[in-house]
Amino acid sequence: MLELTGTQKREFNKLQKRLRRQVGNAIIDYGMIEHGDKVMVCLSGGKDSYTMLEILRNLQRNAPVDFELVAVNLDQKQPGFPEHVLPEYLESIGVPYHILERDTYSVVKEKTPEGKTTCALCSRLRRGSLYGFAEEIGATKVALGHHREDILETLFLNMFYGGTLKAMPPKLLSDDGKNIVIRPLAYCKEADIAEFARLMEFPIIPCNLCGSQPNLQRQVVKEMLADWERKHPGRLETMFKAVTNVAPSQLADRDLFDFQGLEAKRDTLQANRIDAFDLLAREA
Repeated sequence: MLELTGTQKREFNKLQKRLRRQVGNAIIDYGMIEHGDKVMVCLSGGKDSYTMLEILRNLQRNAPVDFELVAVNLDQKQPGFPEHVLPEYLESIGVPYHILERDTYSVVKEKTPEGKTTCALCSRLRRGSLYGFAEEIGATKVALGHHREDILETLFLNMFYGGTLKAMPPKLLSDDGKNIVIRPLAYCKEADIAEFARLMEFPIIPCNLCGSQPNLQRQVVKEMLADWERKHPGRLETMFKAVTNVAPSQLADRDLFDFQGLEAKRDTLQANRIDAFDLLAREA
C-alpha cells in the first residue's frame, strides 16, 4: 500500500468504508451470501477483482454469518502472461487459491475472423471454464467483479445492438441451473474502485487479448456514459436507480405484463367499486 499522509489516510478510510458499505448493502439486498457459503472469487488480475476480493475479506472478518473465500484465476495462456504475479500476491495475504489453466486464447484466436472483436467468444469460454470448476471445488457462489458502470454499459449495449432491455443482474442463476453468480460490486462506482486499487498498489495484470482492441462497442458506450456524467453529475446514479425500479406496465413486453387482460381487470374493478352516491342514497 502507498505511504499516505494523515489527510490521505483519512480520505482512504472514507473510501474503504464507502466500498464496504456498498458491497455490504448489495449482499444484503440481494441475499448474495449465506451462512456456510463457499464463495469462489474470480480473480482476473484487474482492479475490479482485486478490490472485490479485498472488500470481501474485510467483510468476512466482521460479518454476522460465516462464509469461505477461495480465489480462482483462469490462466488463458495468453503470450506473456505473468504467471507468478497472482500466486505470489495470494500467498502473501493468506487467501486459498487455484490457478485454472485453459488454453482459451488459442481457441479465440483461431475462431475469431480477422478484424472482429474477441470479447463474446472469450467471455463464453471463460464463463464455461469457471462455472465448471466451481462445481469441482464445491463452491456455492461464484463472485464476479462487475461494478455499477459495467451494469449500465451492458444495459445500453443490449438496447443499442441487441434490441433487448437487460443488463447484468447483481445475482443470477446460470443458464444450466447449476451456479449462483453474484456481483458484490454492483453498487460501487468504477472511479472509487480505481482509486482504491491505486492506493492499495495491487499488482495489476493488463488484458492484452481484448483490452487493446480498437472500436469496441463497450468502449464507445463507456465514453458516452462518462461524457453524460461530466455534463450532468449524478446522472449515472439516477440511471442505475432506474435499473432497480422497473415498471413493467409502462413498457411493452407482453410476457411481463398482461395488456390483453386490462379490459377484464377494468370490469372487475368496476364491479367491485362502491359507488359513494348509491351508498348515500341507500342510507337516506
